[in-house]
Amino acid sequence: MRKYQLGEFEEVVILTIGVLYKEAYGVSIKKEIESRLSRNVSMGALHTALVRLEDKGYVKSLDGEATEERAGRPRKYFQITALGKKAMAYSKSTRDELWSAIPKIVLELHGVGSIR
Repeated sequence: MRKYQLGEFEEVVILTIGVLYKEAYGVSIKKEIESRLSRNVSMGALHTALVRLEDKGYVKSLDGEATEERAGRPRKYFQITALGKKAMAYSKSTRDELWSAIPKIVLELHGVGSIR
């Protein structure tokens, strides 16, 4: 059973929604990911991930106020649901368990060229 499955990009997106808290909408999420990870993000890929997260019940969207700058369309904000918080905690704990299971010698860089 794949309990609380989160893909790598979905995890980045849901974490970013948490970072942005009440200011998490499409463009702000894209900018935050690009800024923090030095990674280009297409709006299409972001939209797909947000739809998947919403379909899984991990996030919910809420319409904000309509603005003139958006031609009267409301901004769509995202919030993490209780199920999404459980998925995040599960993902973090499984990653932490894997990291702690790696023998220290594996992570040592003695005699190994620099990692770029």
